[in-house]
Amino acid sequence: MNDLNKNIMKFLFTTLILLVGLTLNLQAQSEVEADEKPTFSFAGSVDSYYRANLNATNDAENGGSLAPATSFANLPGFALGMANLIGSYDGEKAGFVADLAFGPRGAEAVFGSGPALNIINQMYAYVNVSESLTLTLGNFNTFLGYEVISPTGNYNYSTSYMFSYGPFSHTGVKVDLDLGGGFSFMQGVFNATDATDFNPDGTYTAGSQIGYEGENGGAWLNFLYDEDYFQTDLTTGWDVSDKLYLGFNGTYSTSFYGAAAYLQVATSDSFGLGLRAEYFKDDDGVAILADESVFDVTLSANYNIGNLTIIPEFRVDLTSEDMFMDDELAPQSSLASFLVAAVYAF
Repeated sequence: MNDLNKNIMKFLFTTLILLVGLTLNLQAQSEVEADEKPTFSFAGSVDSYYRANLNATNDAENGGSLAPATSFANLPGFALGMANLIGSYDGEKAGFVADLAFGPRGAEAVFGSGPALNIINQMYAYVNVSESLTLTLGNFNTFLGYEVISPTGNYNYSTSYMFSYGPFSHTGVKVDLDLGGGFSFMQGVFNATDATDFNPDGTYTAGSQIGYEGENGGAWLNFLYDEDYFQTDLTTGWDVSDKLYLGFNGTYSTSFYGAAAYLQVATSDSFGLGLRAEYFKDDDGVAILADESVFDVTLSANYNIGNLTIIPEFRVDLTSEDMFMDDELAPQSSLASFLVAAVYAF
């Protein structure tokens, strides 16, 4: 057993001891807290979209590159996103989250699971050891990156290359610690990235996060590492004013690196514009050709009608080599596309 896995096993053993002690402590306090009732909540979303290329074929039967090599919003014509159903039970000392996703977006997010387990986006339980320490065990979405799986958490409907080829989810145990003054720390041990159902090969991945969150925004420095892989990621976002928001995400891994800037302007209570500009360099050919790069710009509008958000979006991808096909299936280095999405959150 290598040193990393030895340290991971020590961490797991220590966590087990903590759980045993915590269980005894909770039993001792059960009579005192008998009047504290956990609360159950139910939330979720539904989304669908229409997408079309502006300078390339939209006919899948003719082959060629039909969309950017990013996740979730890359199907031609009218297409489905997902139905997301989230149930949670929140108690003073413990709780759980069960997050189910149905549809193409959900299946792509949980690509490491086969039927019928590929509807589980997240499933975890947590214990509040104290006011500042929380222990979580199960499957949860990644802490790396600026964007998330649910379209309700992103301003742009399509996703970045960095998000698409970073981790989606982790299964394991993590400890979150509130350090006070807006600072936080997380340490976790997980199965291999996106191995959500069980550990298939006996190896483990470690993850860490150092964060700061203030009144107008925050910054989080993230790490993910095992004996063969390393990724560090910086995510930050700030409300410059009531109308203007600026965000940034930079990542570096053993396979790729990149950076993206996010600018969002609210023109009214119901309408706003969001711009994402990203540079992505692929060393190992996980997304595009090895040692090639892509620069993509995405402009999205958000129009809110109650709980419904309409997202018209225009996107341009520029690659360092000819990786797309035009209407006549000739290679080209650019792809312009348009989509309009409907996202309803409840």
